[in-house]
Amino acid sequence: MKNIVIKTSVKGSFDKTFSFLKSMKEKKFLKNLPQFGEEGVRALAAATPKDTGLTANSWKYEIVSNEYCTYINWYNTNVIKDYFNVALMIQMGHGTKQGVWIEGIDYINPALQPIFDKIAKDIWEVVTTS
Repeated sequence: MKNIVIKTSVKGSFDKTFSFLKSMKEKKFLKNLPQFGEEGVRALAAATPKDTGLTANSWKYEIVSNEYCTYINWYNTNVIKDYFNVALMIQMGHGTKQGVWIEGIDYINPALQPIFDKIAKDIWEVVTTS
């Protein structure tokens, strides 16, 4: 039986790999999240059905980060009696005192989808060019 010898050679360096890993460690791909948070607030305000405008003008965001994840939390501060979020009532629907069901209007998802797409594109560009 013959011995088979396989030879390999590698040219180059791991500079790009190290640069990429350093970029990931420094979380450079998250640098634009405040901009996207603001864009989301504007999109939600524009899409919110308006009666008085209070709910539309009550959108806020926060960036939450821990050792495992980072995300944008959009929320609305127009709350009735400390528990009834008006923005969610419009989105999900609600019952009235007279027992009538008011159907919800899906306005949050369509307003935020373009923002989600921008975030994905932005992060992909940062990750692939690091």
